[in-house]
Amino acid sequence: MTSTPPSLEQLPDPAIVLRATAPDWRSAIRVAAGAFEVSGMADESYGDRMIALVEEYGPYIVIAPGLAMAHARPGPDVHRAGMVLVTLAEPVAFGHAHNDPVSVVLGLAATEADQHVAAVAALANVFNDEALVPALAAATSKDEVRSLLGATAAG
Repeated sequence: MTSTPPSLEQLPDPAIVLRATAPDWRSAIRVAAGAFEVSGMADESYGDRMIALVEEYGPYIVIAPGLAMAHARPGPDVHRAGMVLVTLAEPVAFGHAHNDPVSVVLGLAATEADQHVAAVAALANVFNDEALVPALAAATSKDEVRSLLGATAAG
């Protein structure tokens, strides 16, 4: 049986971090990991695993100009599927040839492998709008982020 993939439809306050300060891409991912932890979705170690993937495979998580989608495989440190969204006070370089610097980090956590595929497919449609990443980066409230994504605070 397949469980529900993480969704942007529900983003509780702890899952949104605005204008975070991060001196580098590892710190930006750690901010996302902290949001997962505070939200009860994953342990702090999930951040280490997200960073390890970028160290191993490069900046493939930078999927659009200004947007990184941090994630790792399901594991015992993921308690429930979900997403977090972090905007950065100052964009940081991940080392991507075309899509750097990153100003928005979308974190994805899944409890089953197939959840990533479904979530990424859904996200591709949402982020087709080239104006969305700059609008998210400029957002000044969590409600504004939810409005831009068509999300709710429930969750």
